This record gives sequence, C-alpha cells and structure tokens, in this order.
Amino acid sequence: MKKSGCLVAFLLVAVCASMFVNLILLAVIGTRGAAAMAGVKVLPDKEYEEEVVLEGQDSHSKIALIPLDGVIGFGMSGSLGDSMVEDFKIALEQAARDPHVKAVIVEVDSPGGEVTASDVLYNAVRNFPENKPVIVYFNSIGASGAYYTACGADWIMCNDTTFTGSIGVIISTLNYRDLFGKIGLESVVFKSGKFKDMLSGAREMSKDEMDYVQGLVMQSYDRFLGIVASARKLDANELRNGPADGRILSGTDAYAAKLVDELGYIENAYEKARLLANSPQAEVVRYVRRYHLDRFLKMFGESSSAKVEIELPGKKYALEPGRIYLLPPFFAP
Repeated sequence: MKKSGCLVAFLLVAVCASMFVNLILLAVIGTRGAAAMAGVKVLPDKEYEEEVVLEGQDSHSKIALIPLDGVIGFGMSGSLGDSMVEDFKIALEQAARDPHVKAVIVEVDSPGGEVTASDVLYNAVRNFPENKPVIVYFNSIGASGAYYTACGADWIMCNDTTFTGSIGVIISTLNYRDLFGKIGLESVVFKSGKFKDMLSGAREMSKDEMDYVQGLVMQSYDRFLGIVASARKLDANELRNGPADGRILSGTDAYAAKLVDELGYIENAYEKARLLANSPQAEVVRYVRRYHLDRFLKMFGESSSAKVEIELPGKKYALEPGRIYLLPPFFAP
C-alpha cells in the first residue's frame, strides 16, 4: 500500500511538472505569436526583434530605431532590458552586423547619468560603422550625459520644446554631523591617509579635500567640454563662458547655440535618416526585446520575491554619494 501511495504521488508530481513546463512553453510561443501578429519580425539569430514603425517600399533597406530612455548607469534597467548600457551596445552591434540596416536613429528621453556610463555609450555611437549614419533625436529631454552620448552621432535633432544641454558635472555628499550631535552619536574612523574619508558626512570637509574633489569634477568637465567642442566644431572657451556652464537649454536655444543640427519631430528624423543613408524608400523598424525562455523563467523567479520601493514626491532618482554624474541642475540635492 505504501509503495502504491508513493507511486501515485510521484505520478501526480510528474503530471503537475509537465503541465507547468507546457504552460511556460505556451506562454512563450503565444507571446511570440502575438508579436508576429502585431507586425514584429521574429529574428532567431538576433537579440532584438524588429517592430515596423514606418513602412517602406524597399524591403532590403532598413532604418533601425534604438531607444535610450531613463537615467544612464551601469546598474539601471533600460527600455530594452535589464542593463541599459550593455543592451544599448548590443542593439548597436546588431544594427552594425545587419547588411540591410542603412542608418540608425537613437531616440532619446534621458536626463543623463553617470560619467563613465555616458562615456561608454558615446564611444559605442562614435565607433559605429562610418557607412551607416547615426542620427540622435531628443524627445522631451536629452541633457547632460545624454547630450554627451549624442556627440558621437552624425546628426542631432530635437523639438523646439526639448530640454537639452546641461553641459556640466556634479558630485554630491550628505553632511549629517549636526544631526549626530543632536542624537548623541559620534563617528570614529581609522584611515590610512588624509583623503580616505574625504566625502564622509560625519564631519566638515577640509579645504584640501574640497580642492581635490573640485579637481576631479573639473577633470571630467574638461573632457566633456572637449568632446562637445570637437563634435560641434565650436570654440571650447566660448562654450565654457556660454552655454556649457551647466544650464538647461530649450531646443530653440540649443539650435541657436549650434548644439543641435536641426529642429523637428521624430518623423523628420526618419526622413533625415533616409536622406543621409541614401535610402529614400527604407522602412523604419524599432528594436524590441525578444522573449527568450530563460528570460521568462528569470522573470517568473523574480516575481516570487517581495520587494518594497519608496519614491519621494518629485524625486525619482537619488544621487549616490561619491559618484560623479552628468545630470541637469534640478537633480542636485
């Protein structure tokens, strides 16, 4: 009787497991089928599928539309997947390998982000194959680190009402020394050198420390300024004393300052890409995430864990102490 009961239990578990796997497969297949019905091209040898945004009469010519949304950072998830920096690079690599892609439009809606992450994206855009033009289009905002990234492109466009510019660098820390005194706490630090705890919030910074941190900020700023001056063929000193003082610019003002090449809407960017690529009948396709089975299983596993996130009103992103950022002034603490 015990053996019979064990056998029944085993069969029940096996049936349940089989049904679970089949449900997962059906979900993946169903998602891919729905994508195909929605006009998304399934490309088994590529990371991203292609959603047709604008039809074209030339089936062998494509303009790849790659989104770049949100704060730029290695730990940030983007519009294409879990790691915005790596996903963006993979998308560019896919467009570079595809012989039918004649040009790329990077559609940006980002306030900027980390210095190094922005520099990596800039380098990826700058090193894109020369025979495939890259057009950057800013939607609502394309500022600071996002503008840094755009400097690697062949053409920059935005709307008259877009917020852009903000050519500057920021680093922050939080001083809580007085709060510690009020509640009777004291920070005790043992360090190997005088600069080891220079951003500690438990004490005031010394002049040497402030000078050193300011030097780091200006080092990053000078690099940013040099990249803008070279890309836009502008005088660095005029930039430094003009629009490159950290201010936010409207699209209209950015165009007047020669920081963007053209004003218009995303549809104008489509036509510009076709023109620069010499492919007037090319279709425009947006890269979207493919639903791999392993990604589906990962999402299922993550959904089982409880997670609580708190957002303060009007502050969707907090600067981490000690990190250097390319962000607009309204992100400053």
